[in-house]
Amino acid sequence: MELREGRAQLNYLLTLNIRKEEAFGPLALAFIKEHDLDEMGLSPEEQFTILMATIQALAPEPKRYNLKLELLEKAKQLLSRSEFFNRELDRQLDQDIQKTRAEIEIYNKAMRPEREEGSPPPELSQQKLIVQTDAPEYFLKIAQKRATAYYQEKFGLTKKAKTAQHFSGSPRKFDPDNTDVQKEFSGACAPFMNARTNAFHLMLPFDLKISRKPDDSLDAIVRIFYCKPGYSFPLAYEMGKLVSQQDGQVLDIPMDDPNLLFVSASQVKERDFKNPQGEAPPGVPPELVYPVSVIERSGTLGPFFQIVTHFKIWFDSSVVSLLIQGAPDLYEYGLQGGSGLMTRSHASDKVENYAEGLRNPVLENLSFNYVNIHLQLSPGTETAFVPFNTPLFTVHPVLNRQSCKLEDIQKLQ
Repeated sequence: MELREGRAQLNYLLTLNIRKEEAFGPLALAFIKEHDLDEMGLSPEEQFTILMATIQALAPEPKRYNLKLELLEKAKQLLSRSEFFNRELDRQLDQDIQKTRAEIEIYNKAMRPEREEGSPPPELSQQKLIVQTDAPEYFLKIAQKRATAYYQEKFGLTKKAKTAQHFSGSPRKFDPDNTDVQKEFSGACAPFMNARTNAFHLMLPFDLKISRKPDDSLDAIVRIFYCKPGYSFPLAYEMGKLVSQQDGQVLDIPMDDPNLLFVSASQVKERDFKNPQGEAPPGVPPELVYPVSVIERSGTLGPFFQIVTHFKIWFDSSVVSLLIQGAPDLYEYGLQGGSGLMTRSHASDKVENYAEGLRNPVLENLSFNYVNIHLQLSPGTETAFVPFNTPLFTVHPVLNRQSCKLEDIQKLQ
């Protein structure tokens, strides 16, 4: 940007500042960050003016203080070169810099308690979550990378939106089409994003379709279930009739019965997925082996389709519980996920599985449970299609209820 154009932009920004326009802060910061104002030819006085105006427009929030400190230090350097210089103003800048540094330190101490370098948080080093699964490379590494990329691409902020976060925008005018002041995006909310990018997600390396209708099923495998609250039953389709998968009995169920559920899967589409070791069913192509095995061993629980992932977690149930629930954005695909809190192993498995913890020193004193994905169609939804590598289920390790206590601060003082 040449000097004439740059000076015109500067004057425009200062006019916005005088008018207390909401767009001033984001536009001014972009102007300062994206251009070398010295090289442009702006005088030290002009640069100092725009810096101080931008500092005053910043939102008074600790997470903006590092930027505030950067701009204050730059303004102090400019002051010594400008005609504005006087000892009182220079002293005021020094005090503002010291105050901002102190506030940053207070904030950091409050939010990040000091520990010795490299030391883990208290007690967490003693907590182990050990996973047994037939596809560890996919579930523990590939899937987590794909989940992070999925959410960052979906909710990532534009450059303008990131800049707008630094300014409180008060007073405001109704201006919904001005992209320079738009900042209320899901990706700007830390808890919203933490539930997605800092969580452990289960997904599948193939497409999944759940429908009330048999139309356009996916190519790897199709299964049919009769399911409603309190009851479910596996079916098959033979000679134009629905039959029991248990004994082959022909059932008088019309294909448009609202309790029917058709589940189908595609071939594996994740390029880095490797089939688990073991014998493949005869005549089944490699890209169909895993989806066929997963859907075949899965079933229904009332209205829910239960995907058996063979994902087994060992953990110290005296300290840690596992909160499992449908992934945060599952509703966008027309599905609802079940949720539950795993606190300890339930005595519903074979005895030898419980004895494994006694035989293996690595699993000593640990409990186990299986994470199965439970999905059902949302009310009013006839068909749900979920592309491969879409987060389906989320696992949150949380403190066991007996490991923490909620207390009233008034009773502790």
